[in-house]
Amino acid sequence: MGATAVLSAILTLLAGIGIFLIACQMMSSNLESASSEKLKSMFAKASNNKLLGVGIGTVGTAAIQSSGATTVMTIGFVNAGIITLAQAATIIFGANIGTTVTAQIVALGMFGGGGISTTVIFSACAGLGAFMALFSKSNSVKTTGGILAGFGMLFVGLKLMSGSMEDFAALEGVKLFLAKVSNPLLLVIIGAVFTAIIQSSSVMTSIALAMCVTGLITLDQGIFLTMGSNIGSCVVAIIAGVTSGVNAKRTALIHLLFNCSGVVVFLFVGLIIWLVTAGSVSYGTMFNAMFPDAPQVQLAMFHTFFNVITVMIMLPLTEVLVSIVTKMIPERASEQEETLRLKYVDDKMLQAPPLAVEQTKKEILCMADLALANFDRSFRIITSLDFAEKEVFAKTEKEIDFINKSLIQFVVKLTDMQRINKHDHLYLATTFRTVRDIERIGDYAENIVEYAEELQKMGNRFSDEALKEVSKLQEMVHSLFGKALAAYENEDFSSLDAANVIEEEIDDFTKNMEENHIARMEQGLCNSNTGSQYMKLASDTERIADHLINVAKTIRNINRAKANPYEN
Repeated sequence: MGATAVLSAILTLLAGIGIFLIACQMMSSNLESASSEKLKSMFAKASNNKLLGVGIGTVGTAAIQSSGATTVMTIGFVNAGIITLAQAATIIFGANIGTTVTAQIVALGMFGGGGISTTVIFSACAGLGAFMALFSKSNSVKTTGGILAGFGMLFVGLKLMSGSMEDFAALEGVKLFLAKVSNPLLLVIIGAVFTAIIQSSSVMTSIALAMCVTGLITLDQGIFLTMGSNIGSCVVAIIAGVTSGVNAKRTALIHLLFNCSGVVVFLFVGLIIWLVTAGSVSYGTMFNAMFPDAPQVQLAMFHTFFNVITVMIMLPLTEVLVSIVTKMIPERASEQEETLRLKYVDDKMLQAPPLAVEQTKKEILCMADLALANFDRSFRIITSLDFAEKEVFAKTEKEIDFINKSLIQFVVKLTDMQRINKHDHLYLATTFRTVRDIERIGDYAENIVEYAEELQKMGNRFSDEALKEVSKLQEMVHSLFGKALAAYENEDFSSLDAANVIEEEIDDFTKNMEENHIARMEQGLCNSNTGSQYMKLASDTERIADHLINVAKTIRNINRAKANPYEN
């Protein structure tokens, strides 16, 4: 084989890797869209149950076909304070098991003798899926077509990679060179470096499968390359963690230590077996005996076996692993200081748009709770003229303003993502107004505190009758808040109807407050100097009610797509 043939084989390999990577991305994005609601529900159940965490990581990764995306999402959740390090560790453990599904699919596609191979059959799914995605008017059918097209393209890329391996196998020099690369540690390093470069352990494993099937390398060599790919896959998590908070860095380190620990354990056990049997038994010989005449199955099954056993070893040691990374990456004094940040969303969650949408709603509900808390503080301050809470009030108002700006920036990025169904797109379109409405509630509460300061300067306060009305008004706003937020959170129209009734009652009540205050002034029960602040308090509270009802009314637009979020 001449230089031209070698160059052709290299280019074919690159083409196969490129198609394989694109196929993985297509499958990941479309599977994620199709299972968005299940993903939301699944990650919402993350708890201190270790097995549940492993299950979430396994199923989530198998569903979206990307351990990298699952790990980055997990880092985002940790960084946002949604889950603990221990919970993140178990999800990452599960992601390592879930990623073995790709290798099993690839191995299945490598069967075929004299008839039509499974590779050709599965590759045909690319054409079928493309027709569905291009010519169907239904978004659900388009999504299914995207999944099929990505699935088929996996095997188109695999076929190209296998073909290039057959060309390399025909070169005696290449075979002699690879035969010399038998040191397990060196093979692990090669697998790790190559995986780190292409940032896909699935591609590295698939190449190793193709090399084993074509006889270019032995099964043992393929096993050590695959073990190395597990270490190389940590690069994505490390990159994500470096630019984030201390807990995100710890999560990335957990991923690295977990994968390295598994490799070290298997290398050590493999060495013991080799020494005890005088080199006659290895992982390759064992899996060859279990799955004879099927090298692709042998390597794929080892890949699954390796990850499952590693999880079984490391799962009981989760707390120890968390303790180690906490000591390795301690919090600095500057990091211990409280800083403003979004509690439920993080840019890394953009890896999984459906989950990011769910977390956006949680962030908005959190913002609403902060606004209500400040509303209550403002009423306590103006009724008692006790300004002990003023510092807390100012701090909360600053946090509300921060959420307003930062969340809008996040939603803009999220809206640009392609993997969001129609229902979520409609929801995101409403968030800009919703966030602004909640921010305005905080502003009106700030106005009320200013009215209290004016009363204090004048040496005046509200009469007992006025204070009773203010207390009643606060109760009504609380009732409206509960119904409005229930309608918003659950898309519940019965709560919206109840909220509308309460909002109208508040309108009537604030009008009566003005009339009652004028009557009390005529009777000499109220000081005329308090009139301006009292009237403005009633007016601002009525506007707060308007903003709350605006938040609840967004479900009218969102609900249009609830019945079938994938239909146009």
